[in-house]
Amino acid sequence: MPNARPQTQSLHSSPAAAFRRKVLELRSRGRTVIDMTAGDLDFPTPPHVVEAAVAAACAGETRYTSVDGTPELKDAVREHFRRQNGLAFDRSEIIVSNGSSQAIATAFAVTLQQGDEVIVPSPCWATYCGQATLAGGVPVQVSCAQNNGFKLRPEDLARAITPRTRWLVVNNPVNPTGALYTRAELAELCNVVRRHPDVRVIADNLYEHSVYDGAKAVTPLEAAPDLRDRMVTVSGVAKSYSMMGWRIGYAAAPADLVTEMTKVQYLVTSCPSSISQAAATAALNGPQTVLAERLTVLQEKRDLAVSLVNGCAGLSAAPPEGTFYLCISCAGVIGKRTPQGQVLDSGGAVSDWLLETAGVALLPGEGYGLPHYVRMTFAVPGEQIHAAGRLIGEACATLA
Repeated sequence: MPNARPQTQSLHSSPAAAFRRKVLELRSRGRTVIDMTAGDLDFPTPPHVVEAAVAAACAGETRYTSVDGTPELKDAVREHFRRQNGLAFDRSEIIVSNGSSQAIATAFAVTLQQGDEVIVPSPCWATYCGQATLAGGVPVQVSCAQNNGFKLRPEDLARAITPRTRWLVVNNPVNPTGALYTRAELAELCNVVRRHPDVRVIADNLYEHSVYDGAKAVTPLEAAPDLRDRMVTVSGVAKSYSMMGWRIGYAAAPADLVTEMTKVQYLVTSCPSSISQAAATAALNGPQTVLAERLTVLQEKRDLAVSLVNGCAGLSAAPPEGTFYLCISCAGVIGKRTPQGQVLDSGGAVSDWLLETAGVALLPGEGYGLPHYVRMTFAVPGEQIHAAGRLIGEACATLA
C-alpha cells in the first residue's frame, strides 16, 4: 500500500482472528470443529440488562449522547470503581468508550510522540503493541519468566525504562496466562515507576471479575494512590456481564487527559451506542450476585479443563488464577513425530496439527509471546470441554 502510513504497514491482524479463518475454512469444507479459541463467555447477557436496552429503545433514547458517555453511565462507572476498588472519581475523570480497547488506544493517541516507548510485559494480549505502534510509539515487550508466574519483576521493569519510556501496561489478571498480581507485587512495580516522572501506567482490569479461589484483582492505583495523576484505569462490561457485543468500555483518568481523549474519540467514533450505554448502566447498577454465581461455574469449568489437559500425554496446564483461558505447555510433545511424519516444533505446529487431526481449535501461543504453548478457553459448555479433552488426548496418544 504505497500511501499507507508506516505505522499501519507494520500492523498485523489479530492472531485469534487469523486462526479463526482456518476454523471457518475447515467448517466450510464440512469438517466438524470444536472451537476453543474465542474470548467470549457462553453465559447470556443478564435478562434485566437486555430489558433495560429494550426499554431505552422504546422510550426513544436513540439519539447521540455526550461523546464521553451519559451522566447516568458515568455515575454507574464511578460506583463500580468505588465498589470494586475503593476508588473515588469525579464525572470529569471518566470516559465511556466503544469497548475497553478504544480507551487504551485513545490514551496512547493523545500522549505518544513518534518514537516514544510503551513497556508491555510479555506474554501479553498483542493488541497493546499494535495500539502503541498506531499512535507512533514503540512497543517494548519485556519477557516475564515462567518461574515468576509469568509476571513482570521490578528489576526487569527498571532495566527496560529509558528516557523515551512513556507508558507501562499492567493487565491484571493477565490474558493469556491467567497470572494475578498481588497488591504487594503491584506496589513494587509502582516503586519503580515512581522514580520516573515521565512514565504513566495503563491498568487494564477487563478480567477483574474472573478471579478464582477467593482471590481479588487489585488495580495499581490501589497499591500506589500517590501516582493517581499518572494512571489510567480501564475496564468494561464485556467479560463481567457477558456483554462482548454491546461494546462498552470505560476508563478513569486525570480530568485533563479525559478531555483530550474525548476530543480524539469524537473524531474517530463519536459517542458509544445510546442503547448499549443504557444496558451497561443497568448492568453496573443492578444486582451483582450474577457475578459470583457465574464465577462458581467458571471455576468448575477451569478445574475440569485443567484435569483433562493434564491427562493428555505431553501436555500440561496449571490452574490460572484469573481470566477464562488455559495456557497449555506443549513442551512434552515438541520434537515428537505425528503418524504422518511431521515433527512438531512449536506451539503453532501443535495448534495446526490438532485442528487438522482432532478437529479442535486452540490458539497458537506465538501471537501472545508463548512459542511453545497453546491457549484454550474454558468459557464454553461443559460437554464441549469434555469432547475437546477426549479428542486432544486421543491425538496426543498417536505421537511418537
